[in-house]
Amino acid sequence: MKNQLHPSSSLPGPAEPARSRLQGAALYFATLALAIAALPGLTGCADMSGISSQARMRDAASLGLAPATPAAPGTLQVDAAVPADWWRGFGDAQLDALIDRALAGSPNLKLAEARVARATAFTEAARATEGPRLTGSLDVNRQLYSANGPYPPPLAGNIYNSGTARLTGSWEIDFFGEHRAALQAALGAANAAQAEAQSARLLLAANVARSYIQWARLQAQLDVAERTLAQRTETLHLVQDRFAAGLDTQLERRQAEGGLPEARQQIEGLREQIALARNALGALVGDPNAAQALAAPSLATLHSIASPQRLPADLLGRRPDVAAARWRVEAATQDVAVARAQFYPNVNLTAFVGLSTIGLDNFARAGSKEWGLGPAIRLPIFDSGRLRANLRGKSADLDAAVESYNATLLDAVHDAADQIASSAAIDRQQAEQRQAQQAAEASWALARERYQAGLGNYLNVLSAETGVLAQRRQAVDLAARRLDTQVALMRALGGGWQDGGALQQPAAAATTTAAAR
Repeated sequence: MKNQLHPSSSLPGPAEPARSRLQGAALYFATLALAIAALPGLTGCADMSGISSQARMRDAASLGLAPATPAAPGTLQVDAAVPADWWRGFGDAQLDALIDRALAGSPNLKLAEARVARATAFTEAARATEGPRLTGSLDVNRQLYSANGPYPPPLAGNIYNSGTARLTGSWEIDFFGEHRAALQAALGAANAAQAEAQSARLLLAANVARSYIQWARLQAQLDVAERTLAQRTETLHLVQDRFAAGLDTQLERRQAEGGLPEARQQIEGLREQIALARNALGALVGDPNAAQALAAPSLATLHSIASPQRLPADLLGRRPDVAAARWRVEAATQDVAVARAQFYPNVNLTAFVGLSTIGLDNFARAGSKEWGLGPAIRLPIFDSGRLRANLRGKSADLDAAVESYNATLLDAVHDAADQIASSAAIDRQQAEQRQAQQAAEASWALARERYQAGLGNYLNVLSAETGVLAQRRQAVDLAARRLDTQVALMRALGGGWQDGGALQQPAAAATTTAAAR
């Protein structure tokens, strides 16, 4: 509940002496000055004590992140930004075109852009509350005045036309910063929406790249399977020749024949997965047929992207999801400030000027003029705990925003650290796998030569071939994993996004920005 204190606005009429008018005006302004001067003393009428946020934001130091230092030659400099078009580092024009199409026409990105536009509109509405308002009105009525009402003759019992034309202005003076805090909260929400839109763009680009790499992996596996089928066909011919010459038994021939259906089944399974990968890629791009006319990608032609060997704190601070969470904290902080400001009085200045008359023939005459001005001071005294409940709720929202930021920051550190660790581990695995594959290929070649010379049995050939096929498939998987991990690492490090497109940097953001660095 709010009490309304009105300094006297009854100014003497035109028929009163000039001295009386001056006295009335002096009394009016003295009362107004007294009311404004009393504002600081009225601010303690509502109690907000004991309500505050308890959560605290984590910073880079608390997570053990290393400061930016020069990296070793051949690795990504930890103090350099990831390129915004990082995917072009793979050197595949077909992939570049797919990502460009996805970023230009994805419905999910359009939805994110619509959310940004809505949040920006809220900031415009919040900014509008800081300024004065001016409205105009024109009312014309034809009215029967009651003969038994408060109106004396000749109005009583008769019908008259009446008209009022008025310009009304008002301005709520933001003594305690409620409107400023509301504007900063709206700006924080808008900046968060912008960062979330960029996070959606980064995620979309990464998903397109990863789907493309998955397609390349399946295509490479298909090449291995087709090569396997060709080799087994050649082996079958050899076994059939040896069987016809009486050098092999029916067992060897049946073993050689059984390998062909298995190889063909693997080929069909890979073709199915390739079709599904193409469909998924078309869905990401926004055109179901986008991948159908494209040439199959090759893992061998996709270049590697340099990666950092440790987690850089400065690049982590450029993740759009971390920035969005930080802006949500800023918006929640300002919402608390708005809730606190509601405990204090507000002052609304109003003024009007216009014409009002009964009988439209007198509407334009000088005697129909009217005007008025005055402040309205409203102060919360007792509201059954509504303001305290609102402040407690906003403080809880701030705690939730801070803990959401902390969780996002921890997930970001975990994500980036995992990708860096995986990238280094895959490099070591590839080195070992290459040696294992060379040994398997040599063993298989020797087993074939011994079998052709009649010095070994066919089981040795099959066993050696199984090892070769396993190494070939593993080589393809490791090559694809290496590229996929590089995509995930670029996304984990922010994908080249920088927090430079904010609508406005709120004053309180300086204290929260450090937590993302």
